[in-house]
Amino acid sequence: MNDSYIYVILALLPLAACMLVFQVNPYHALVIRGILGAIAALVYTVLGAPDVALTEALVGTMLAITLYAVAVRSSLVMRLGVLKDEEDDNQHFAKLMDEFRTIFGKRYMRLELVTYTNTQSLHRALMEKEVHTICVRPKQSDQNGAAYGDEKQPYHTKTRIQRIYDIMQTELSSPGTILAYVNTLHSGEEHT
Repeated sequence: MNDSYIYVILALLPLAACMLVFQVNPYHALVIRGILGAIAALVYTVLGAPDVALTEALVGTMLAITLYAVAVRSSLVMRLGVLKDEEDDNQHFAKLMDEFRTIFGKRYMRLELVTYTNTQSLHRALMEKEVHTICVRPKQSDQNGAAYGDEKQPYHTKTRIQRIYDIMQTELSSPGTILAYVNTLHSGEEHT
């Protein structure tokens, strides 16, 4: 009897494992993980262990992929705290949010806006780790008492996660925001 097909199936196992390890897109990794589990179940079946194959198919593939999908979906969210007034009808704010979505979309992350009623609750949310980043328009006036215009008054974007700060610092092309990193362990420290 010619058993060469067993060697072909066995060769697929390390190939799928290598593809899984080097996959950048987490959603593609989920698909490859499913393929890896199916190949492992097929190998167990061919080698005469149907009980192990069934366990691999049910637990190792279906349950693991479901749990991984939930984990990937929930972990790839960047929560951005904003004031309720900013979200309503502001062209500059909408342009900045589109740029944020583009930047984080490249990393398979989605931007979730979390609205707050006042600046104090917004800053508290950042320090208490309810949000990853906040974006506010400073309420400052010049020396003559006149408020800055919409064109000249940038937003202040503060983040508590160094990696998000690094990403935004290198890829953000909009002059509409000033970036700052806030160390939540030492809440008084800021880097601009």
